[in-house]
Amino acid sequence: MDSGTEADILSRLRDFLATAELSDGGRVPAERVLAETLGVGRGALRKALATLQAEGVIWRHVGKGTFTGERPIDTVADIQAMVQRTNPPEVMSARIAFEPEVARCAALNATPSQIVEIRNCMLKAQQAPTWRIYEQWDNRLHRAIGEASQNSLLLGLLDTLNAVRRAVTWGRLRNNPVRPPRDHHSFEEHAAIVESIANRDGAGAADAMRRHLRSVENHMRDLS
Repeated sequence: MDSGTEADILSRLRDFLATAELSDGGRVPAERVLAETLGVGRGALRKALATLQAEGVIWRHVGKGTFTGERPIDTVADIQAMVQRTNPPEVMSARIAFEPEVARCAALNATPSQIVEIRNCMLKAQQAPTWRIYEQWDNRLHRAIGEASQNSLLLGLLDTLNAVRRAVTWGRLRNNPVRPPRDHHSFEEHAAIVESIANRDGAGAADAMRRHLRSVENHMRDLS
């Protein structure tokens, strides 16, 4: 069995989780199945899973399994109550008010490796063969920016906002065309955000994120 280096196994695992269509709320396959799928040893796989868990890419529920995304906060009832009280326009208004500041902090605090990760997420979104995979990399991009803020409270608030956003549906995933067009508005907007973060331009990153979210808001209204 070709285990590869730890970095290679981690990269393979990231790509699998980003492109696989997982069922049951993003449940990751059992370790045995996942190890066979990736062609790696279970010991090396566990190390890669532990790394992603520490990053918040996956989370584990004893007795239920491993899941992608951020771990739900314990006050699930509070999230459900917020979902009942809010609506898509309010969610977008909250994102526009909040995420530009997250981007500003990311520009000031991101490590070089985090900037590489943010740029990689942007490129993966551009190359996505389907809307579903684009959405997965788009979500990962925004969370990677949150991680780069180096502020655990901001990241926790971002995760809560995303938990509400996922539950408040504003349109369905688009199926026609099958993938985002080459001139999809988010590509250029994402690039502006990423370049501002890479250049340590906090004000520019905040402005670019705000423009992007307002553009998303306008396009979602067109689809609704």
